[in-house]
Amino acid sequence: MTAIGYAGVPTGDQETALQLDALRKAGCDRVLEDRASGVKADRPGLGEAIRYVREGDTLTVWKLDRLGRSMKHLIEIIAELETKGVVFRSITENIDTTTSGGRLVFHLFGALAQFERDLIRDRTRAGLQAARERGRRGGRQAVVTPEKLEKARQYSQPVSTCAKLPRASK
Repeated sequence: MTAIGYAGVPTGDQETALQLDALRKAGCDRVLEDRASGVKADRPGLGEAIRYVREGDTLTVWKLDRLGRSMKHLIEIIAELETKGVVFRSITENIDTTTSGGRLVFHLFGALAQFERDLIRDRTRAGLQAARERGRRGGRQAVVTPEKLEKARQYSQPVSTCAKLPRASK
């Protein structure tokens, strides 16, 4: 039986040190990590962790929201682990899927995590809408300015109006 840890942070700016320390303290023999949003399907560290674990092993995370970003995704991962005979543990929420109480707590915390993400998304959308109503625009500055566009139009005159140039020899 091997304890495998998984640590993940949504951006490269954040650190996994807190998670790594907690996972090692929890007895994880190997820890894999990602620096990518949980929303992204392509998380190589998580994929490797799931492929690596075998029957009787334990996959441990510091916090439930490090594993997945939606209730559906969390349930899919836990179901995959269960079919492989792998136990799931979350240190912060004290979840252990070997018990019926642990499975119940997993589903409750997963639903609460999804609710929190939905609230954040709704607040972000409301804030962006309020900013638009005040005349603020988000995003990067336009690369093509009206001056650049006019210059491009000047250079894109039909070939028939230009003098014919001799062909280059091979």
